[in-house]
Amino acid sequence: MITIWPQYLDENLPLSEGRKISKEDAVKDPSLNDIERALKRLGLTYEIQKEASYPGKWYEKSGRILVEWEGTKLELIREISLKIKEIRK
Repeated sequence: MITIWPQYLDENLPLSEGRKISKEDAVKDPSLNDIERALKRLGLTYEIQKEASYPGKWYEKSGRILVEWEGTKLELIREISLKIKEIRK
C-alpha cells in the first residue's frame, strides 16, 4: 500500500511543504474526491482515510488515500495527477 496525500499533487505548495512532483505535472488544489475519481478511472484498489492529518500540517485534516500499487510512489503520483488533469478538461 502506498500513501497518497493531496499535498503531494498540489502545484501551489513548494517541495519543502509536501509537493512530490514538478509544478508542470502537479494540479491546483487537489481534493480527496479528485484523487478518488482518478483512482477509479485507473482501476486501482484504494482506501480513503478522511480524518488523517498530513504530518507537516498536523492541525488540518486533509485526509489520505492508501493505494494498492506495484510501481514507485512517484509513478503513482504522476499517473493520478495526469488523470485529474484529464478529468478536469
